[in-house]
Amino acid sequence: MDPMDWLEKDELLRFFHRHKTEMSLMENPHTFLNQLRDHDLVPEDHYKKVSRMKSKDNIKNGLYGILDWLEKERSKSIKDFWRCVFREPILHQYPTLRELRNSLMDGSFHFETQEPETVETEETDEGKRKDLSDDEEGEENQASSVKKKMKLRSEKSVCDDEEEQAGPSSRSSPRKKSKKISFSSPLKKGEKNDIWTWTMFKHQLPVTCGQKEGSLNRDRLAKGEKCIAVGKQWFTPNEFQTFAGRKSCKNWKWNIRCKDTSLGKLIKEGHLKAANYKRGGKKAKKSLFPSGDVVTDEEGEEQPEQQPEASRDSGRKVFKVTCGALAGTLHKKRFASGTRGKSIRTETSWMSPVEFIKEASCPTDASWRKDIKYEGEPLSVLLEAEILSIDSPNCTCRNCKPSVTDLESQKNDDECSICKIEEEEEEELVVCDHCPRSFHQKCHLPHVEDTILGDDSLWMCTFCVFRTNRDCFYCDELEREAAMSRQISQRMLQCQYLLLYLSSADEEQIFASNPCLYLQNYSMVIKTPMWLGNIADKLQEQLYKTVGEFVSDVQLIFTNCASYNRDNAEYLAAGNRLKELFDGEMKNVFNISE
Repeated sequence: MDPMDWLEKDELLRFFHRHKTEMSLMENPHTFLNQLRDHDLVPEDHYKKVSRMKSKDNIKNGLYGILDWLEKERSKSIKDFWRCVFREPILHQYPTLRELRNSLMDGSFHFETQEPETVETEETDEGKRKDLSDDEEGEENQASSVKKKMKLRSEKSVCDDEEEQAGPSSRSSPRKKSKKISFSSPLKKGEKNDIWTWTMFKHQLPVTCGQKEGSLNRDRLAKGEKCIAVGKQWFTPNEFQTFAGRKSCKNWKWNIRCKDTSLGKLIKEGHLKAANYKRGGKKAKKSLFPSGDVVTDEEGEEQPEQQPEASRDSGRKVFKVTCGALAGTLHKKRFASGTRGKSIRTETSWMSPVEFIKEASCPTDASWRKDIKYEGEPLSVLLEAEILSIDSPNCTCRNCKPSVTDLESQKNDDECSICKIEEEEEEELVVCDHCPRSFHQKCHLPHVEDTILGDDSLWMCTFCVFRTNRDCFYCDELEREAAMSRQISQRMLQCQYLLLYLSSADEEQIFASNPCLYLQNYSMVIKTPMWLGNIADKLQEQLYKTVGEFVSDVQLIFTNCASYNRDNAEYLAAGNRLKELFDGEMKNVFNISE
């Protein structure tokens, strides 16, 4: 994001004025001067004069003089100035400039909106003046002197009164009021330092996808219209993703970002509302795959809903529920009633609420409203709060009166377990005949060939194949070094399972794509980028020779995450969580001894 996209020229000029001194004190400013010269922002004679200076003090004074000249003579080029000095190589060399850019980006810069007025303080002593004026017996010179002083003060007082009356409210001589420029942070006390909460971004947000930048209109997004403007052209999120050269990346919610935060996360947390941008109706699915042991919190495309804002759960789409020892997730989109709509997803299948309590071995007279719990409270609480609603007996929706195709479709997930995207007109989901999981053909490992889609025989995903045969893999424990040295051709199923398990656990797709495409300075910090999609491609193309090479690439993702996100606790925690999952599952898969 470029702060020049939403800050006015006057604002940037005032910011420049307040920070000239700081910039003039930068150590070794020759590169800074070269950059200004290269962009034709400094006259050649000024540049040569300062560049020849040897004394540090002279250089600082000379640099301040150039900045002062820029402010006075080249104020119209203030945006060009900030753009040229905010280039990543320049920021890398001068921490002062990086701090200034961060200050513009996060709204933390602050200074008074009006220039300080000079106030003259005059010594007044009414008692002394009265004594002097009443002293008729004093010497003439002294009396004369006192009278002159009193006259001067009186005249000055009259002038002061006139000047005070000629203020902004004066009709006879109005004083032009300068435009109020606010550089204080738009955050109120206690608010999070997130730009999507600022008043100035109430209607639109700056967004990026890869190297492309645009402006997201909140209202258009909520209505399902073309909502991202680039210049004078409008795009839908999918079109903007294609415009950024990322057509192969299906999930725009995680690829389009605002200040390094995905739109999917903003939608999930309620900062944004998004309509369904899906291009076609749902087609019948061919069998294929699940999301490991990790439950997703979100169902594909968001649907804008008007729910009571009083409840903190009013915007939720998925609810973690329990009945006795059995756990699952209730999906609002599928819920119809106790017996209609397979709305609760367990590890092994989709069930209606009544089927769920039967699976949990609850008493035959059990009530699903009371015995199914959400955060320790009965499900009836959600019904009473109108967060969930029971369809009428005469309802004919696909949940209440499903067709044969709908019934078959309800056995599996509505979204791909890997990329978290629902089925689209362009690409159907493949579903597993042995578990509730669903996949896109190229999200599964190995990729699902078209010949399989045309085959009427039952199909088993890699998760099910692995778990069905895992007892046959190893009898004895292995040392880590021995496990890593095995040829991957003999352990391909285990590696494919591990990567699918890891990818399905990456719910927000943080580690799925090349970070260099959406983090502008990533390649300067991380020399060897790695991401899950790259590892999947290498597995599919059989480019690894040993298990150790595969594991090394996976671990590189976590190492890079820790290096790049030292000051970002959220992403650091996400990387650590995924690393712990991978390390634990890898020990189980290869039977590695502690």
